[in-house]
Amino acid sequence: MVKTALVEKDIEKGKRLIEELDKTTFRVDAAFWFYVSESDEWRLFIASPFVKQEGPKKSYNFIQSIIEKLSPPSSITLTEISVLKLTDNLIKTLRIGIKTGRGISGIRFTGNVINNTFIEDAYIYRMV
Repeated sequence: MVKTALVEKDIEKGKRLIEELDKTTFRVDAAFWFYVSESDEWRLFIASPFVKQEGPKKSYNFIQSIIEKLSPPSSITLTEISVLKLTDNLIKTLRIGIKTGRGISGIRFTGNVINNTFIEDAYIYRMV
């Protein structure tokens, strides 16, 4: 299968969403684009204590409300986003190999193995 590329436009729209979420009570502890080879797509994963406290549905609703307020409008949609609890195995695995501060980084993480988990490709904004 041909791998779909993560383009600069996607990187920028993910960064912009995280910047806006940082202005709210939705604390983002991990955020990254992750290549899902089974579906040949990139997903923006966002991990926050909010997901455990309020649940996924409220988390998606909160993120959608932020997307709707973006000016100028963003092309990012909820269909590209997955919310995770901080205890999710993917978050735990990535934290072993990568740590960032609370700022927004731009770390490309390609073709690496962490604890016997192969990470085909990821673009990491934050991993606290």
